[in-house]
Amino acid sequence: MGNLALCGPSQLQVPPCKKSTHRKSRAKKVFLSILLPTCIAISLVVLVPMSLFIWKRRTRPTTNVDFCPGGTWRKISYQELVRATNGFNENNLLGKGSYSSVYKGRLDDGMEVVAKVFLLDFEGALTSFETECEVIRGVRHRNLVKIISSCSNDDFKSLILEYMPNGSLEKLMFYEKNVLDISHRLNIMIDVASALEYLHFGYSIPIIHCDVKPNNVLLDEHMVAHLSDFGNAKLLGEENSMTQTKTLATIGYMAPEYGREGKISRQGDVYSYGVMLMETFTKKKPTNEMFIEEMSSRRWVSESLCSTVMQVVDTDLLRRDDEHFLSKEECVSSILSLAMECTRESPLNRITMKEVVTRLIKIKAQLAEIETRKDRNGRTG
Repeated sequence: MGNLALCGPSQLQVPPCKKSTHRKSRAKKVFLSILLPTCIAISLVVLVPMSLFIWKRRTRPTTNVDFCPGGTWRKISYQELVRATNGFNENNLLGKGSYSSVYKGRLDDGMEVVAKVFLLDFEGALTSFETECEVIRGVRHRNLVKIISSCSNDDFKSLILEYMPNGSLEKLMFYEKNVLDISHRLNIMIDVASALEYLHFGYSIPIIHCDVKPNNVLLDEHMVAHLSDFGNAKLLGEENSMTQTKTLATIGYMAPEYGREGKISRQGDVYSYGVMLMETFTKKKPTNEMFIEEMSSRRWVSESLCSTVMQVVDTDLLRRDDEHFLSKEECVSSILSLAMECTRESPLNRITMKEVVTRLIKIKAQLAEIETRKDRNGRTG
């Protein structure tokens, strides 16, 4: 009695129950117990993979990646690059290659850089850019040109490199008045050999440069040499000592097996290095007009080693009135003999870059001893 909330059939003499309230209650229970958990489960199944996919896309390496995780890398926009190079002005142009143009620039913070802009209208330019990005992303060595950043979109691809104020070895050898002495040339060649030794043996995957030549050797303010331009470089699989390519390097520096069959290997780089070693101390390019028919730079140097290197060595390097002429001549002869071992016809008969570095360092020690004797005699006099 007095319980107004009671409801039921009319025969019980209580108010009838409201049917709509009962149905809503049941519907609410069904929603809370079945439908809500189901909706949450479906949402998780859809949203979690989608979130993972978005996260992976954001963290996946792209062309504009952090080349220098240590913190020296910086973002450079296309607009800043335009300002740095004065709109890619011809006055800022340092040189042109098969797939790129190289400009000197100054960034907003005053830093001098080099912008290597890839000419995407040429077939192979995009591949060259992607190859260079892949190769240089992880390499770290004092004798390799450092990559500061990249600037990339669908219509523009560029690498921003550290600026080398003393230009290329080719420029110093053939277009500058300053003469590089034996010590300078030997130090430069040791630097390049050290860079190649690192690429061949010091990195997780062997890297073949495929275009070793004086124009790709750049010198900083301290005359330290840096190997550059990895547009033709190839990565060898761990189990491979040789692979094939359709990309051709520079005529005169290519190993025979590279030019004939497209076979590349560490030994191919050794051959190119040997040609450059000869050129550095003779000041004769392998494409010089004197090298025709059967005569090549290798044969020319080889024949001189049977008599005297004075027949082929750069005239600015050795003077007969030098009191240490014979000792220096012996050092240059050892260097050219090493070049012969680098440029043997068969790849199997060529020495490795490890051996090249070891031999050149020994020659450097001999040369240093000669200079020490010279200084000692000078002080005594």
